[in-house]
Amino acid sequence: MLFWERLWENLPYFLDVLIPAAGMTVRIAAGAFVLAIVVGLLLALLQTVRVSIITVVVRTYIEIIRGTPVLAQLFILYFGLTEVGIRFTPVQAAILGLGCNGGAYLAEVFRAGIQSIHAGQMEAALTVGMTPMSAMRYVILPQALNVVVPPTTNYSIALLKDTAIVSAVAAPEIMFKARNLVMETYLSAQIYLLVALMYLVMSLILAYVSRRLERRLAISGASGMGRPSTA
Repeated sequence: MLFWERLWENLPYFLDVLIPAAGMTVRIAAGAFVLAIVVGLLLALLQTVRVSIITVVVRTYIEIIRGTPVLAQLFILYFGLTEVGIRFTPVQAAILGLGCNGGAYLAEVFRAGIQSIHAGQMEAALTVGMTPMSAMRYVILPQALNVVVPPTTNYSIALLKDTAIVSAVAAPEIMFKARNLVMETYLSAQIYLLVALMYLVMSLILAYVSRRLERRLAISGASGMGRPSTA
């Protein structure tokens, strides 16, 4: 009972600190997610270019990023680059580190989605006079969307929880503020329970939005397949 009494007694103060921090967590996750999509799509498209040196560079980047801990990458961005005069704020380092790391993983998701589209689609688009770039944009990528959305939305949920690691570079997100509260009040069990519940709520909301998006895409895809051709 003492556990719950202390939690209830300090709850307003805890929420005053943790709710704004949760907002920062969402902003970091959103920024990193957008960057990861941009980086991942760029890397996936570069792998479709039949130039060996580009493929080697892209594959090397992906293997290095996927083969090293994201925490080490964050430390290099935030602490290591200061040795050469490049300085990032904690939030900038968090978004850049998580975004570039996620881009390496999403690159494989996007590449698989692009490769799942039959090669005849590209050949047909080129036959009617489209350039490779316009064919990729208007023919291949829209069809690959249904393939890449489920793993991408799953990645977004994992990313939201992975933002906890950026407290190591002093980004003022929810885990960083929670750790400060623990040092101030010594109520670690109550604070971390509250933090876990807040992460759970945010994850459930994001999972709900993701399922709605996947369902909508599935319905629109089925409608498109059932629409009679005008050719």
